Amino acid sequence: MLRVYILLLAAGLMLANTLMAAEASPLPRHQPVPGGVAVIGLGDTGFGQGDLVRFNDRPVMVREVDGEWTAVIGIPLSATPGELQAEIRHRDGRRQPLGFEIRDKQYEESRLTVEREMVHPGEEALRRIGRETQRIRSALQTWTDAPQAWNLAFPYPVEGRRTSPFGLRRFFNDEPRRPHSGLDIAASVGTPIVAPAPGRVVETGDFYFNGKSVFIDHGQGLVTMYCHMDSIDVSVGDRVETGSPIGTVGATGRVTGPHLHWSVSLNGTMVDPDLFLARP
Repeated sequence: MLRVYILLLAAGLMLANTLMAAEASPLPRHQPVPGGVAVIGLGDTGFGQGDLVRFNDRPVMVREVDGEWTAVIGIPLSATPGELQAEIRHRDGRRQPLGFEIRDKQYEESRLTVEREMVHPGEEALRRIGRETQRIRSALQTWTDAPQAWNLAFPYPVEGRRTSPFGLRRFFNDEPRRPHSGLDIAASVGTPIVAPAPGRVVETGDFYFNGKSVFIDHGQGLVTMYCHMDSIDVSVGDRVETGSPIGTVGATGRVTGPHLHWSVSLNGTMVDPDLFLARP
């Protein structure tokens, strides 16, 4: 009996250590699908300090982990399954193709009923949306050379119930719209929202569709977005750390109830936030 107990205890400790190591991983999970993330080792490419990786003509996050260089590439939802091509640009001027395969993924469908003006905005609202779209796009395409967040296994930014996942094919009032670009977490109005990683606030505002929103740059093309907030407690330029309060859950913008819409943009591409969440 004692031997069985010792074996169970050892197995439990090994499992705990494995889970702790998984939580401490500085990289998101590899899921090479449309809307996913490709984590590609560069060990056999001769990649070194000062070299770059580009994909879809945009710079790509590259991390050195335990002496090994790894590219972390966000894949657009519109990508066609098959082989995609990135490119290594060596500091000596050489260019080297970096191919990787992505597989298919089918996303579910979501149908919501909202106010008519949130589906067919008037002319004045359309002009406002056009101005806001430029601000949002600029924030999501922020690039900072040095990573500000090293550990990319994030905690949840808010306590609540997961509702709409990333990638849902959405219909508002039975009319097709863009797929869901984030993860929705339902919570009561006023529930605190915190930064899941260190970074710098690069944009805030009250937008037509997104409501009150915050954008945080975590470095090397990784930007997180928080929408439909009730209050915003940070300003552009503020530095935040993991767990720093940034505001509270609300029901502003195009919503059917209070929740946080949380998006992750990687190399200018919206990807599944679930791939960045630490697994307990």
